[in-house]
Amino acid sequence: MTRATGTSLPPSLIADEAALLQYLPARAPGRDAEIAAEVARLNEAVYAAASAFTLDDQPSDYLAKLVELREPALRSADPATPPATTATATATAAAPGATTADDALCAWTLVEAGSALREGRVTSVELTRACLARAAAVNPSLNCFLRLEAEEALAAAREADAEIAAGRWRGPLHGVPLAHKDMFYRSGKPCTGGSLIRRDFIAGYDSAVAKRMQAAGAIWIGSLNMSEFAANPAGHNVHYGHCRNPWDRDSITGGSSSGSAASVAARACFGSVGSDTGGSVRLPAGLCGVVGLKPTYGRVSRHGALPRVWSLDTVGPLTRTVEDNAAMMSVLAGRDPLDPTTADLPVPDYLALLGGGIRGLRLGLPKAFYLEGLDPSVRTRLDAALAVLRGLGATTVEVDLPDQQHLFTISDAVAKVEAATMHGRWMRERPADYSLFMRSRIESGFHVPGTRYLEGLALRGRLLQQFVAAAFTDADLLFMPVLPIQVPKIAATEVGSPADVQRVIVQLTCCTRNMNFLGLPGLAVPCGFTENGMPASFQLVGRPFSEATLLRAGHSYQQRTAWHRQEPRLDTSIGTA
Repeated sequence: MTRATGTSLPPSLIADEAALLQYLPARAPGRDAEIAAEVARLNEAVYAAASAFTLDDQPSDYLAKLVELREPALRSADPATPPATTATATATAAAPGATTADDALCAWTLVEAGSALREGRVTSVELTRACLARAAAVNPSLNCFLRLEAEEALAAAREADAEIAAGRWRGPLHGVPLAHKDMFYRSGKPCTGGSLIRRDFIAGYDSAVAKRMQAAGAIWIGSLNMSEFAANPAGHNVHYGHCRNPWDRDSITGGSSSGSAASVAARACFGSVGSDTGGSVRLPAGLCGVVGLKPTYGRVSRHGALPRVWSLDTVGPLTRTVEDNAAMMSVLAGRDPLDPTTADLPVPDYLALLGGGIRGLRLGLPKAFYLEGLDPSVRTRLDAALAVLRGLGATTVEVDLPDQQHLFTISDAVAKVEAATMHGRWMRERPADYSLFMRSRIESGFHVPGTRYLEGLALRGRLLQQFVAAAFTDADLLFMPVLPIQVPKIAATEVGSPADVQRVIVQLTCCTRNMNFLGLPGLAVPCGFTENGMPASFQLVGRPFSEATLLRAGHSYQQRTAWHRQEPRLDTSIGTA
């Protein structure tokens, strides 16, 4: 077998031809040659990197390397929580089933809603009823909720009102209605992970996300649609129906946290927790016009979160504003003894560190890969965002990064092996319960040799160190797109030749996946609309554990712009497809 370039691989570096063409449970008929070619590509990428492998490279060193390379905690001359703002946004026309007053409440940001609760201007019951009505009204069109939990939510809201009235305020999330991706375990509750296989699964314990949301007093109003096993970057789900983009039902939401982004954009909840393994928070946030943060690997506990790829998975918030994101991160972040991959580092007060501006902040513009071949309409929006950031006092500098395409392929190899390991038994016993897309993403992982996988994992720390040295010697943050193309139509990701569909799918994560392999934090911030009327977003990437700096920069941008206040006009007369 050969590469696309025609360079022969030494036989010892890949699974032999016979092994590749052996029976593979659940493989699609006629895919033998395709699988063989993909395995060769994955193995070669790791082999090329492994030429630098030494006994000093160990997978266990990775988290220590992240901590070693972290940015010092952001220091502010007089850190203080920004004063609460009053709700000034104008809601769109009331959706059927919801009153104009309900829509006005739902138009608040999370921080505005929390401030109103603390000041007694609204009750949690009123907010929860408004969100439940809004969710019920938009869901037939958007299919973003898999379940609404009205009785439990209203009971929790009544408890929150009693506590707040008694002076026992827990923080900015107390009494605020939220909804979360259907992958976080709650004892006695179903958790499908967007799959048919887990349709009837009932969790036996609470996830870290559930525990932290409960401790903060947040109201859990329902569980959200997502890609099957968090594995489709377009956001599709053939088992429960595709989630629809609030800005255009015929365009993709991005995934896999599709329901999280759509529900927040549709003003059906004030925030959501999703997961990001290759872009699954930043991508749907960018495509739906909301804010999404992928934290540093180890910053947020994944205990009780359905895994996708355990060495790449992260958990992060999707919100309408950066300020709201900071409020949720202050609750989510921190050491968890039940998740040994969490870093034992203090958690900053992200809300308090939003002020101070970005004068003197250095933004790195990658010379290659991320800013190449951009759709002209996307580039226009990114240039406009850069102009705003420069106007706020930031400076820009070009940076040379290591080979990102190579890194992309190594990440792909690691992800496929881990997914194949987790799904091996179900792939043998229940192959028909997987979508064809999910099966095709797993199959080649069965044939990547263990040595190749472990070499890729062991070199992660070294590759991280090289990237950080190249990216952040002369820059504080990197500036790049979330998506290099305009938001595609659903048909472009499902209809047409396999090559054309695959080309679109690969473009979806080309600007996000590498940050998961490296474990670096990334923030998606909406920056306007492209020619097709769909949202565009920029992405800021920082050193390990530099979330406070990312949030400060994003918040500064939103203080000068109003894209985050734009609301989609929803046609709730359309049923779910």
